[in-house]
Amino acid sequence: MSRVLLAGESWISQSTHFKGFDSFTSTTFHRGADEFIAAAATQGVVVDQIYAHDVPEKFPRTVAALDAYDVIILSDIGYNSFVLPPQTWIHGRRSDNPLESLVEWTRAGGGLMMAGGYLSFQGFQARANFARSPIAEVLPVRMLSGDDRSETPQGSPCTLVAADHPIAAAWKGDAPDLLGYNFVTAKPESEVVARVGEDVLIATMAVDQGRSLVWTSDIGPHWCPPEFLAWDGFAPLVGAMLGWLGAHKDA
Repeated sequence: MSRVLLAGESWISQSTHFKGFDSFTSTTFHRGADEFIAAAATQGVVVDQIYAHDVPEKFPRTVAALDAYDVIILSDIGYNSFVLPPQTWIHGRRSDNPLESLVEWTRAGGGLMMAGGYLSFQGFQARANFARSPIAEVLPVRMLSGDDRSETPQGSPCTLVAADHPIAAAWKGDAPDLLGYNFVTAKPESEVVARVGEDVLIATMAVDQGRSLVWTSDIGPHWCPPEFLAWDGFAPLVGAMLGWLGAHKDA
């Protein structure tokens, strides 16, 4: 069984409540990957998660530490969270760059996935900022330099385009529409498995001894609406993507 680590997909919100003369604030914690993790579990895949606020301090920073996993997923968590751990940001000390380690780990046989979101690829106002990061070289797509969000509240159809890809067997009938995604372009050496509208939804690539994959929409709302999460093809597709990323480990 593949060992899978998901970094990101959580956030903390602060609200200010005004009641006449008085006001007060409240904070809430939100998780965006629960449906994805549950879907993976139905396919026999256990996903460990590091919440976004823990990534700077707890994400594995060396190849040796990353070797505890077969598949690493980055989802809705930006570049800064990886390169500014407390020892560097607060104390001004050197630290290992985990994105450089991810490149080496992937080339040595790891399976790297990036899922879409406001802090994935380039993201909202380009704040995710992965286009010039080390992992850009091992992802199967090229990123824009600016904001890459494609908001499609009217819905964008999803289509399978590589019927002979191992992931394709999990695609069941017509998929529901998605409500947005990050716009990227496929590298020549990659294979586009599925599209959202006319753009990349799933693309894969061999990276030396490893593999990489992108899913350019959310793995939960808002871009990935409840209808998609309830689609009978969602769980098999999750299992197939994670299985493809980790399958070569068992070959």
